[in-house]
Amino acid sequence: MPWLIANLLYGAGRRWIEGLRVRVKDVDFTAHHIVVREGTGDKDRITMLPSVVKEPLTAHLVWVRPLHQQDRARGYGRVALPDALDRKYRNAASEWGWQWVFPAPHLSVDPRSGIQCRHHLHEFAP
Repeated sequence: MPWLIANLLYGAGRRWIEGLRVRVKDVDFTAHHIVVREGTGDKDRITMLPSVVKEPLTAHLVWVRPLHQQDRARGYGRVALPDALDRKYRNAASEWGWQWVFPAPHLSVDPRSGIQCRHHLHEFAP
């Protein structure tokens, strides 16, 4: 996974934390781009999806999806959503598209909501 993250960062011109905060819905394999949410200046932008990561990223998502399904089956499987989206779209936080591409290995408690969920990889994780 470190190789995949590094190549995604380098090839797409993303910052470290932007690479960790990629959501499944932000990756567009057809249009060959990735949406960067809340980047510099709190603005969204679109960067290219490097061709070298397409196949490994697809395989990674195939590996990550069962983890999300297991979390949902155990009553978890939610992620924190930006702004008021959680109130507007009640089920969005548990939908596959909103999940992190690089999820943390363990569940944690969201300090804002108090809900146990899976966050993205931590920026200082080895």
